[in-house]
Amino acid sequence: MSNDPLLQPYQLGHLTLKNRIMTTAHEPAYAEDGMPKARYRAYHEARAKAGLALAMTAGSASVSRDSPPAFNNILAWKDEVVPWLRELTDALHEHGCAVMIQLTHLGRRTGWNKGDWLPSLAPGPHKEPAHRAFPKVMEEWDIARVIGDFADAAERMQAGGMDGIELEAYGHLLEQFWSPLTNRLEGEYGLGGIESRIRFSMEVVEAIRKRVGPEFLIGLRYTADEDAPGGTTPEEGLEIARAFRDSGMVDFLNVIRGRVHTDPALTKVIPVQGMKSAPHLDFAGRVRAEIGMPTFHAARIPDVATARHAVQAGLLDMVGMTRAHMADPLIVQKITEGREDDIRPCVGATYCLDRIYEGGEALCIHNAVTGRELSMPQVIAPAEARRRVVVVGAGPGGLEAARVAAERGHDVTVIEAQPDPGGQVRLLARHARRREMIGIIDWRIAQCAARDVAFRFNTWAEAGDVTALDPDVVVVATGGLPNTVLLEQREEQGLAVTAWDVISGDVKPAGQVLVFDESGDAPGLMAAEMAAEAGAEVEVMTPDRTFAPEIMGMNLSPYLAALQPRGAVLTVAKRLLGITRDGNRLRARIGTDYSDFTEERLFDQVVVNYGTLPMDALYHDLKPMSRNRGAVDYEALVAGRAQAVEPNPEGRFRLYRIGDAVSARNIHAAVYDALRLVKDI
Repeated sequence: MSNDPLLQPYQLGHLTLKNRIMTTAHEPAYAEDGMPKARYRAYHEARAKAGLALAMTAGSASVSRDSPPAFNNILAWKDEVVPWLRELTDALHEHGCAVMIQLTHLGRRTGWNKGDWLPSLAPGPHKEPAHRAFPKVMEEWDIARVIGDFADAAERMQAGGMDGIELEAYGHLLEQFWSPLTNRLEGEYGLGGIESRIRFSMEVVEAIRKRVGPEFLIGLRYTADEDAPGGTTPEEGLEIARAFRDSGMVDFLNVIRGRVHTDPALTKVIPVQGMKSAPHLDFAGRVRAEIGMPTFHAARIPDVATARHAVQAGLLDMVGMTRAHMADPLIVQKITEGREDDIRPCVGATYCLDRIYEGGEALCIHNAVTGRELSMPQVIAPAEARRRVVVVGAGPGGLEAARVAAERGHDVTVIEAQPDPGGQVRLLARHARRREMIGIIDWRIAQCAARDVAFRFNTWAEAGDVTALDPDVVVVATGGLPNTVLLEQREEQGLAVTAWDVISGDVKPAGQVLVFDESGDAPGLMAAEMAAEAGAEVEVMTPDRTFAPEIMGMNLSPYLAALQPRGAVLTVAKRLLGITRDGNRLRARIGTDYSDFTEERLFDQVVVNYGTLPMDALYHDLKPMSRNRGAVDYEALVAGRAQAVEPNPEGRFRLYRIGDAVSARNIHAAVYDALRLVKDI
């Protein structure tokens, strides 16, 4: 038996958990018609196969009609959910993985114009800024009805084979009663003292316990400290925990610190890259020490060393590694096999959660299999025949192509013009807060090195350099260069510099700087932040009606936290039309898409962020020599089949291009391009 603290079993009530690693409740938004069907099941099963001890599914499953899904949640109020749950629980139990589900009523943390168009509910009238709906203040019949809904839903979960449930009490309805910031009721459920504020939650637990019996596990994921003026204090959080402990009805606590009502608040609860790892771990340990109940916790515990410390130091009984398992679902297997160095790192990009909160689905920025377990392989199968594969470009897409080809057993050579790998990621990682992004590159370089991939750096590849290697397959991953031709114009803005120029340090910003952000993605705000840090007077201008729409809420928060104190001006719905020189300064002509309004203003520098144009000259030089002339069979690509299109059978090799060498997209797109093309070569 291993002496590793993470691999020790843990007894939770009647349930023996085989190790100390779990995934906490999160909603990947893979439900179909509110049901956890095949895709949802495959996502969780991949982690169970690898040795996960406990999967806490859903984030959260909705117990009532008037708690419509904000994140494509599972509908626990429907009877039809039971057989789908049974398929899920049977699949995970087969691998020795315990499985629970988180139940909630979202309260004000949803909208009224969803589902059945019923008013959202809360114990007070104030909207939640993140979801913008003004709730109905609950009446006594609402309270009674929702208590019954919780009990009904718990009974369905038990019928579906769950080992237990976790009640969501942070940011959602249960905690909205607890908090003095959101509870405006009078009387027995109102703001008197802790007892009255938790009365509703206690009655929910009582109703559930009567329905499911003494053996079924019930836990509470709860805010032990709102960390906000006027909110629940740590002392009150401990008092709440004691009350539930002493009730004898709750089996475990899952500790949260902070609020989730705004994007900035959410990033303190669930930190993004550049923020402190495990910021609330010691606080969770305090709750465990003072309350003495089984204690779970997850908040940016991205690596095995931190997780091991949490258990070894007695801070937690079960440690949540949720985003880490999105990056690599094989964590437990790799720990068990002594391959910790092989774990694909979570770089804290939080692409996963940002996509969910924007109404999308969870995807990992650099593991394109996550959420696609039904069509993409986590472990690459060896090819039947060994091929010579040449990859041009060592950015994330090119390195993924090289990694996958090498895992297939092919002879792989990578040609890169720069002295170091990384492409745009290396540029991003120059920013102190985004330094962790280099993990995307470092992991792939290590994977390639372990499989004898040959690298040729400082080499500008031309067609002859590629053909001299006599390849069977060529993958062009040369990326792009910044576009400075503004929307639908023909002339390049020769007087402007690019966001890349500022980020790389090639241009030193000074004076009054206009950052015109046509793309709405990270380089624009990175350049703006660096300019502001250098002492420039910065204005960020976008033609969009919303600010930086491609960055999304959680990752936008740190940029605004850095820009606003430095006096940066954020301007929406205005478009840069042109630039002329005016003495030592630049005259910017500015308009808008909404009217004929124009104005002219003077700046010392104009920085443009408008995506990239493909560096595709090599691709076009190689295209006539290729068997497929660069063509991709999209039907086969989407279906996960090998490419067979061959309009030029006399050609010397198959040719593909990926990532920004095709069009300006993002890291995930480049990695996914590479994986689904190369996995079948």
